Amino acid sequence: MLSHFLSSIVKKASQNIKTIVLPEGEDERVLEAALLAVQTKTANPIILGNAEKIRAFFASKGWQTDGIQLIEPEKSAHLQEYANLLFELRKAKGMTEDEAKKTALNPTYFATLMVKAGHADGMVSGANHSTADTVRPALQIVKSKNPEMGVSAFFIMVSNDTPYILADAGLVINPSEKELADIAVTSALSAITFGIEPNVAMLSFSTKDSAKGPEVEKVKNATAIALELLKTEPYKNLGIKLDGELQADAALNSAVALKKAPESVVAGKARVLIVPDLNVGNICYKLLQRLGGCEAYGPILQGLNAPINDLSRGASAEDILGAIAITAIQAGQ
Repeated sequence: MLSHFLSSIVKKASQNIKTIVLPEGEDERVLEAALLAVQTKTANPIILGNAEKIRAFFASKGWQTDGIQLIEPEKSAHLQEYANLLFELRKAKGMTEDEAKKTALNPTYFATLMVKAGHADGMVSGANHSTADTVRPALQIVKSKNPEMGVSAFFIMVSNDTPYILADAGLVINPSEKELADIAVTSALSAITFGIEPNVAMLSFSTKDSAKGPEVEKVKNATAIALELLKTEPYKNLGIKLDGELQADAALNSAVALKKAPESVVAGKARVLIVPDLNVGNICYKLLQRLGGCEAYGPILQGLNAPINDLSRGASAEDILGAIAITAIQAGQ
C-alpha cells in the first residue's frame, strides 16, 4: 500500500511517462522498484547490469521483466558513442580517449551519458554508491542549467501527508550568503513543480533579531539577496513568499509565529525550509525521518540540465519508486 504522497507523485508521473535509467542492477531493491514502476505506470525503467542474472532473479520471484529494458554497458551498441561524447566533454580537463572508454563503462557514468545523449530522460542512483559517485558525473556531463546559480539538493519530507521541502540537506556543505539565497529561490521553484506551496523560511537559531552573531547575519543577508532575486525572472509573479531569519517553531507553528514574528508573511505557514548549512540539513532530515516518522525522499538535485537524483543507501524499494517518480516529474518540466 503506497502512502498518500507517494501515490500522488506516482499518479502525476504516470500522466507523462518518462524513461528513467537505474545503473545499480545488482541491487534487489532497485530491481523491485523497477517492477513497481512498470506496475504503477510511473516510468519506463532501464536497468544496467548483467541481464542473465537480473532475469534469473525476476524468475525466482515469479516476476516478469516485461516493460523493463535491460542493458549491459560492455555489450551496448552505444558504448563507443558515449565514450566519444565523454571524451569531447572532458578532453579539456586532460581525459584521453582510452580513459573515456574505460570511464564510460562505469554504470553511473554510462547512465549519465544515456541522459546526455537523450536515450533516457533521467537517472536515479545511490542505493550502493555515495552522493559523490552520483553527483560527480552529473556535474561533468549533464552540467548546471545556470552556472551562476549552481546545483543544490533538497529532500521532500512528508509529515501527516503534508509535504515540505528541506534544503540544502544533501550537497552544498557550507553555502555562502549568495549560495544560500540561490538555494532558497531554486527550492521555491522545485516546490511549485511538486505542488507544494512556495512559502520559504530562511531558518536560523534566531527569529527577527532575537539573537546575534555571524551565523544570524549570514541568514539575514541571504534573505535580503533572495528577496531581490524574487523580483526578477523567472521568479516574479509565481506567488513565492520568503522571509527570514526564522526559528523552526516560528516558521511552522502559527501560535508561535504570532508571538515571535507577527508581521511575517511566511511564519506559521512555511513549506520550504532552508537550513544554513549541510551539517544542519543532514541532521534535520535524519531526525525527522527516524524520530519524527516522516517519509523522506532525496537527496533530489536541482539546477541541472536534466534530472539526475541520488538515493539514501538505506532506501527501500518504495523509496526508490518515489525517486523514480520525482525524477520523471522533473523531466517533464
